[in-house]
Amino acid sequence: MADKPVRDDKATAVAELTDKFRGSTATVLTEYRGLTVAQLKTLRRSLGRETTYAVAKNTLAKRAATDAGISGLDDLFSGPTALAFVGGDPVEAAKGLREFAKAHPLLIIKGGVFEGKAISADEVRRLADLESREVLLAKLAGAMKANLSKAAALFQAPLSKAARTVQALADKRAEESGGAAE
Repeated sequence: MADKPVRDDKATAVAELTDKFRGSTATVLTEYRGLTVAQLKTLRRSLGRETTYAVAKNTLAKRAATDAGISGLDDLFSGPTALAFVGGDPVEAAKGLREFAKAHPLLIIKGGVFEGKAISADEVRRLADLESREVLLAKLAGAMKANLSKAAALFQAPLSKAARTVQALADKRAEESGGAAE
């Protein structure tokens, strides 16, 4: 009977991790060996509110990933593993992890999950090289505004040309009729 509560705790932990895998836009697996509690606290803060960073037992995390329908991570669950479950922009979280790893080389990015598929550590780094969603949307908006301005000028040109032509004709007629009256 003493084993039953332990199994219940493990089942609960697997269920929670499975929910986090399913509910995250991305998940990054890291090795944190050698980092202090204060450094891990700093890392958690730097990732923002929408990303949770949690240490997990490899066997439980592996089972949770399988239960969430994610394959290809089994080799990454070795050594001390912590998971960054990203609720917001995966690019921002990947950048935060990369910057922290530059300052603290003991943090090793092992790989992760993006759009339901396993990705390598190199792919996480490439994700960090992308511009954030907000920057991309701002660039798109700027490009659209520029194109709309060009379109407006293009549509305006024939009207202004026609108006100048009509005015020139009116001036010419006025000049001719003024000259004919003399």
